[in-house]
Amino acid sequence: MMISSLSRAVDAEFAPETAYLNTSTCGLLPRRTVDAVKVLAEQNATGRRDGAGDFEALDGARDGFARLAGVGADRVAVGSSVSVHVGLIACSLPAGAEVLAPEGEFSSVVTPFAVRGDLRMRYVPLAELADSVRPGTALVAFSAVQSADGRIADLDAVRAAAAAHGARTLLDATQSAGWLPLDAGAYDYTVAGGYKFLLCPRGASFLTVTEEAQQSLAPVFAGWVTAEDRWGSTYGPVAKLAPDARRYDEPPAFLSYHGAERSLALLNEIGIDAVHGHATGLAARFRAGLAGLGREAVPGETAVVAVPGLGDRAAELVRAGVMVSNRAGNLRAAFHLYNTEAHVDRALDVLSG
Repeated sequence: MMISSLSRAVDAEFAPETAYLNTSTCGLLPRRTVDAVKVLAEQNATGRRDGAGDFEALDGARDGFARLAGVGADRVAVGSSVSVHVGLIACSLPAGAEVLAPEGEFSSVVTPFAVRGDLRMRYVPLAELADSVRPGTALVAFSAVQSADGRIADLDAVRAAAAAHGARTLLDATQSAGWLPLDAGAYDYTVAGGYKFLLCPRGASFLTVTEEAQQSLAPVFAGWVTAEDRWGSTYGPVAKLAPDARRYDEPPAFLSYHGAERSLALLNEIGIDAVHGHATGLAARFRAGLAGLGREAVPGETAVVAVPGLGDRAAELVRAGVMVSNRAGNLRAAFHLYNTEAHVDRALDVLSG
């Protein structure tokens, strides 16, 4: 999609009342998404429907994420949060298995492993992650883009190192899916919270599992929604689970997924390549402006910009209508399809004062 087409789509779907640079915390909802949630909520309030929502919308969201992730829908499970998806994977590891992760990794990616108490957790600097995979490493768990500072992992190097040592990979794409192209099939598992760059209501999240990894991932949260025949499996133990990744579904938050279907459709219409060029271009403008103010951001070609030691200015920016966040002492700004050069310049103007 050309930039002019992107602009038209944004104008039709978004009406931010602030310079909203805080998608790393929570993305803005498109109008079509809000409308879908309102319709379902009204139907649930008035008794004009049978059940709380449609599995058709749920599977539409599954299909939409699969397109963005470059895999078939049969590889995608839906759920409510990254930590639950990671907890499912944590249950599959044998006692004593080594899990390798970056230092300072987002807590939902590592805590489900750490709380087991019988796994060997090893943390290394992000830049050393690939070189730290060794014989005996069972799983490398890491984010494509770090939440605290926007650094992008060396994805190719980590995958190659894991393959060389027989380790599995778990990639958290929560801070990247929606602006950074994702090849989910290159990892044993990927997880992504939907409420950031995927622009979904909170309560929608996605897990991908390769066919090989499905052979050893037990569906420990199975229920009737994971059955091959959902409506024929509502009483007693499920006789036959879905033959694909749907066996790992959680019971859906239908309001979230009725909205998620619409948000993911919008991203697929625009195209991630277009979003990537737009968002990273604005981030580069912000970095250049910061340098002109004598402030150096964490380097990288990423849509998430972090400025070390400037986190205490976040509250001032918010009061001025520039929505940013303070993470680990960093001022963090995140750029997405609904941001403009005027938003960048407004943030720089406040910081120059």
